[in-house]
Amino acid sequence: MKEVINAVGRRKTSVARVFLVPGKGSVTVNKRPADEYFRDEYKRSEALKTLMLSGKQDEFDVKVNVQGGGISGQAGAVSLAIARALVEADAENRLLFRKDRLMTRDPRMVERKKYGQKKARKRFQFSKR
Repeated sequence: MKEVINAVGRRKTSVARVFLVPGKGSVTVNKRPADEYFRDEYKRSEALKTLMLSGKQDEFDVKVNVQGGGISGQAGAVSLAIARALVEADAENRLLFRKDRLMTRDPRMVERKKYGQKKARKRFQFSKR
């Protein structure tokens, strides 16, 4: 097994780089504890779902660098990155994560604003006269 396993996960405009180091199970996100960074319980559980599913939360120290987007996108990016790193560590995890769709990169992005319109699809108010 490699000493340090790293992987990248993306969601919307967020990019997460994850480093798995054999250790006691601490999770740091941008040099802060995960429960301090993801204050919302749902976002925290979404980000760390892959660790809980694999049952390896006490085997690795997880260091995450995440940037861009908002907290929701960052949680999704962290989840995908951890899943990819755990599959690199142990290939048997792939089937487990595939079943819960945790290995799939979510392609949904914000649609760009078009000229002559207020937003991506919303138009300026139309008036006949």
